[in-house]
Amino acid sequence: MSAAFVQDWLDALDSRCAPDVMESLLRRSGMQIGPMAPSQRVTLDEITRLYQLAAPETGDEMMGLWSRPIRPRALQHLVTVMREARSLPSALYRFSTYWNLLLDDFRLDLRSGPEDVELVLHPYAQDTTPQRFGHMLLLKLAHGLLSWLAGIETPVKEVRFAFPRPDFAADYAVIFPCPVRFASAQTCIRFDPNQFTRPTARSPEEASVFLERAPLDWIFTGSRAHTHSLRVRAFLYGVEWQSCQLPEAAAALKMTRRTLNRRLKEEGTSFQSIKDDLRRDMAIRALQQGSDSIEKIAFDTGFSAPENFHRAFRKWTNRTPGSYRP
Repeated sequence: MSAAFVQDWLDALDSRCAPDVMESLLRRSGMQIGPMAPSQRVTLDEITRLYQLAAPETGDEMMGLWSRPIRPRALQHLVTVMREARSLPSALYRFSTYWNLLLDDFRLDLRSGPEDVELVLHPYAQDTTPQRFGHMLLLKLAHGLLSWLAGIETPVKEVRFAFPRPDFAADYAVIFPCPVRFASAQTCIRFDPNQFTRPTARSPEEASVFLERAPLDWIFTGSRAHTHSLRVRAFLYGVEWQSCQLPEAAAALKMTRRTLNRRLKEEGTSFQSIKDDLRRDMAIRALQQGSDSIEKIAFDTGFSAPENFHRAFRKWTNRTPGSYRP
């Protein structure tokens, strides 16, 4: 993820922590202490570690994202309540009524019809400013819990957010397996009830594992039904990506080169940008695994010399390659 994507969360967390506590949380999670450039990258492991450290330390399981702290064990009780639901619409209803007992600034409304099931966030006061990371996290929690109950990722028709399209909009494609729209009247997530499955019987032991791994299994649910940019990225990851060109990707996705170009442009990216981002993220992953030398990683990711890799890496992340070592 880009640092800009998590900045709202870091700002909210900072409001709940003394400066020395915040510094300690960032250091232990592996994140940079101090301001980050918006284009810097924050890894899945860093996000997960920070959540698992910050939630108990702040006594707020949503870490300042809402006006009222969400007390410890709230997520545990939510999982228990939803685990007993006999259908996914019933589980969503329990989700909405549960959060309506806890939130002061927004309420959740569940709208059901033959073609749509929609979970909507309504502000109690019209001038309430949406907390971007908080809105994302709550919708993703609903989707993640439904997927966990179903035993397979639940399809999503659409996600809308009641805030303008941010510069880091592409990051939302990693989170939600559907179109994501911005500047809407309300924040909401929409499902097709015809694609709901019956919940599987989840044991207390499975619930404990889900909670211990939080937020891993509710934010990153592993879908492949994402945007065209992620489909291109997935294709590149499985081929000789450095030499692969746009026509090959278009053929693999069963569309013309022109159509793929247009759809990537609509998503705010390009084929070359996807290749560059893949190169960056493969380099970060290799550095975190810690086994290969920086020189080997530089050559494996297509650089003719380690010096060129160092320069590009600083430009990508505003950090040195060595800072990603475990």
